Order: sequence, then structure tokens, then C-alpha cells
Amino acid sequence: MTAIVLASTSPYRRMLLEKVIPEFTCAAPQVDETALPGEQAEDLVKRLAIAKAQALATTYSDHLLIGSDQVAVVEGAILGKPGDEAKAIEQLSAASGKTVTFYTGLAVYHSGQQELLACVEPFQVSFRDLSAAEIKGYVALEQPFNCAGSFKSEGLGISLFESLRGDDPNTLIGLPLIRLLAMLRHWQVNPLLVEKPAEKPIKS
Repeated sequence: MTAIVLASTSPYRRMLLEKVIPEFTCAAPQVDETALPGEQAEDLVKRLAIAKAQALATTYSDHLLIGSDQVAVVEGAILGKPGDEAKAIEQLSAASGKTVTFYTGLAVYHSGQQELLACVEPFQVSFRDLSAAEIKGYVALEQPFNCAGSFKSEGLGISLFESLRGDDPNTLIGLPLIRLLAMLRHWQVNPLLVEKPAEKPIKS
């Protein structure tokens, strides 16, 4: 089976991939994540996902390289990772009582065959009307400073929502596993069809 590399050091993406792929390597891609002038959210995350996957092709020359990127959009404004407490409070205040669309770009690049598959997965989150005290309390408790949209849906962030709409809940955490597994099957990588190791003969 072709070796797999996750082009990310995100612990959330690593934990998601560990659920379905037993062995892989994590590596940090060197990619400028600045949006281009006038670039739309879907174009941005797809471009960055591809760039992250292909950035590792020189080091990993015959591998399946997985890249992903995510942003949130509320009322046309792109929300990235807040980075600090003040920005996290600002983002959650802007999302309160609104529906936010998360766009996750996903790319798988076979560096040996120079073949690329890429897509963008949307996911919608409807936030409750949140009080200032709730927002401040949540940010203090989970410190979601490296999460697009300023929350961790796998943790206490679920308490911020009214409803979720999308094909794959893993998308919201940062890695759409349903689409990823479909892409990997294109290269005959299927975790359900892994051969069992041969049994060792019993010594008499």
C-alpha cells in the first residue's frame, strides 16, 4: 500500500485520520495561507489544500499526500483562526444567532504518479443567541484560538449551537473523512480490505 502523509500538524486532523487509517506520517507544509485579493472562501480553501499536499512532494516522492484547509463564512465575511482571546470573542459575537457556513478544502496528491484529487466540503452551523457572559466563559474554558470560527465542536463548543447541517460531521473538525476515504479508494487504499498478517507457526 502506498504510504500516506498528512500535510498538517493539527492534532484534530491527526486524531480524525487515526480513526480510519492505522499508519501514516504527519509533516508540516510550508504554505503562505494569505488569501488572494478578492478570493472567495471556496477557492481559498481548495487552493490551500492543494498547496499543502503538493508542498511535501519533494520530500515524499512516492506517497499519498493529504492536504486540508478550513475557513468559516458569516454574512459574507471570512473567519479564520482567531489567534487570541479578543479575536475569538469577536468572532463568536459575530456568529451569535446566525448560520455560519464552514468550507473545508481537501486534496490528495499522489506524488509518484503526479495525480491530484481535490474538493470543497461545506457544513452549516446555526448558533444560538449567545450572551456576552456565555461567549466569554466558553473562550476561557476551551481557548479555541487555533480553530476556524473560534470553537471546538468535538468539545464544549457543541453547547453554542442550535443545529448542524452537512454530510459528514468530521468536516466541521477539519477533515471530511467520507470524501477522503472515497479519494483514497481511487488508489486502492481501503482500510476495510487490509490483509491479516500471516499467523506464526506454533513451535512444538
